[in-house]
Amino acid sequence: MSVLPIIQSLEQLVLMHEELLNVSKEKTEVIKEGSVEKLQAILAKERKQIRKVEQVEDKRRVIVEEWFTSRNLSLEDMTISRILDGLEEEADKETIAAVTTKLTEVITALKQQEQLNQTLLNQSMQFVQLSLDVLQPSITKLNYGKQKNESERASRSIFDSQA
Repeated sequence: MSVLPIIQSLEQLVLMHEELLNVSKEKTEVIKEGSVEKLQAILAKERKQIRKVEQVEDKRRVIVEEWFTSRNLSLEDMTISRILDGLEEEADKETIAAVTTKLTEVITALKQQEQLNQTLLNQSMQFVQLSLDVLQPSITKLNYGKQKNESERASRSIFDSQA
């Protein structure tokens, strides 16, 4: 079996992850705007893209299993390193290494972008909570002036016993 289907599936994964990265960048801008409706639309778009990535990943896994089976290699350790070790042609090795590196870079950028989005969402939630706290005073702050302790009030009696 040729290594070409593996290369094609990896290239397809790179493209899909780049599209997901673009959606994540759109999400960052929408979070900055504070538009809940736009954010919901972006999240729906993101879920669709994630499903597509999962489908391509499943196809890639099947292709790699077929490649390992055709070479009579163990299916337990299906890694890029093992694929590279099993290839004879340098051009194929270089192509797979380059595509794998690109995929790793895109996934790393996607993780960083999602961490930024998470930070922005947390800050937005903190701001909303602070705003709610300012608008809704607590019950203890509703009374004006000093509150007298019950012990001070109880120490005086109605009748003066020294008279």
